[in-house]
Amino acid sequence: MALVSSALSASAAARLKLNKTISQRARETVLFFFYGEPFSIMAKPLRVIGFGVGAFTHGMLSVLKEKGCDVSAYLTRPYGHYGPGLVGPTHDCAAFPNPCTLLQDGVDLVIPQSIDWAERPWRDEFLKLGLPILCPTGEALLLERNRDFARELCQRFQIPFPVAQVARNRLEAERILSDNPRPYVIKNPLCSPTSPIHTIVCETVEETRSWLGRIDYAEGVFLQEYLGRAEAGHIALVSNGEIHSLVTNQEYKRAFAGNLGIVAGAPLGGLVEQDPGDKYGLAKALLHPLLPWLREVKFHGPVQVTAVFKDGRWQVIEYNVRLGVTSGPMILRMLRNGPDCLVRCARDEKLSLEFDSRQPFGCSMTLAGYGYPYVQLQGPQLPVYVDEPLTCDVWWNEVARGGDGQLRMTGHRICDVVAMGETLPAALRKAKENIRKIRCLGSYYRPDVGESLWPPGNV
Repeated sequence: MALVSSALSASAAARLKLNKTISQRARETVLFFFYGEPFSIMAKPLRVIGFGVGAFTHGMLSVLKEKGCDVSAYLTRPYGHYGPGLVGPTHDCAAFPNPCTLLQDGVDLVIPQSIDWAERPWRDEFLKLGLPILCPTGEALLLERNRDFARELCQRFQIPFPVAQVARNRLEAERILSDNPRPYVIKNPLCSPTSPIHTIVCETVEETRSWLGRIDYAEGVFLQEYLGRAEAGHIALVSNGEIHSLVTNQEYKRAFAGNLGIVAGAPLGGLVEQDPGDKYGLAKALLHPLLPWLREVKFHGPVQVTAVFKDGRWQVIEYNVRLGVTSGPMILRMLRNGPDCLVRCARDEKLSLEFDSRQPFGCSMTLAGYGYPYVQLQGPQLPVYVDEPLTCDVWWNEVARGGDGQLRMTGHRICDVVAMGETLPAALRKAKENIRKIRCLGSYYRPDVGESLWPPGNV
């Protein structure tokens, strides 16, 4: 300001007008009027660090960078480093076991990809830094972390929830099945990427009985009644004691077209629809009744409810406190003021969402690599080819660039192809056009994304 004033005459300085705004590109812009002509001085951009790897981190940081943020990544796992490295500086947890050393100068926003940060030995030191984290903490984190806690919370607030029980061992699990025979979804009681049990969906009593003899009971088992396939989700931001609906979403969790095969470790596709008005009623039935508890524990951050429609009503199958692996980057594409909303939410401040009406729908499709979803099958680092120029977002997962410049797969999930559109068919068409341009020996994708399970409540 002093530099600007020294260049002006006293009379010109008297006519200086200042208008301060926060731009949609997440920068603080100061507008000056020099003899009637505006010019601007850009302040420092928002500094955002993502905790994670792969396509989700690549996608989130890419969109934030496009919107003017200064981005970097703390790589929390030993794979999926290529995509985040295309966007900004990265720091490998192998070299930096404690990320607090990277944050001494402070950042404006931390975006964790999963909740496993809360189980790390550096958690308390990290929290003492007082940085805005796009994730709830303390008791609020139990909504996702502890499945039986979520069940009890639903019971307390009369939210529909399937019949569910925790068993400590195989004997107790088989007794539950004997006393209350029905198909169950088998889950770990505590949610974590390193859980000894990954979700197994059983559709009959006999399937359930068969699996109870094969699972790892190190942390017990959570048996949740199977309700069918009419599944959907709703994602919102909770801040300043209020729930702000973002999107209704659908994940294609089974491995193969026709909703066949096992439930994969991560979805093979996803759809999102702007839904601030909660047109399908998931938020009204399953999120808003929790508002007294959300305020009690000072919950602020994202919340997603996944539910199944059965017997004329939505019933909770789980809550998550993240934006969602398939949904996060698409949500940022839909919000004109996305960076501002995320920072304000992390600070527990009042929100005002501004949606881009030109792209109310999004579609994500995953290109899976050799052997997926049976991750015990390890193929070589096969070359990945992109045959034509891409016309939508591609977020890279388990790939790397070789010394010869050739892109190669290094794991089982190659990339996510993401397209936005004014209509769902338009978004689907663009995603399918682009995923056909990428190939790798033995790779595949689900060409039927959008042809079932949508609209919410369908199978």
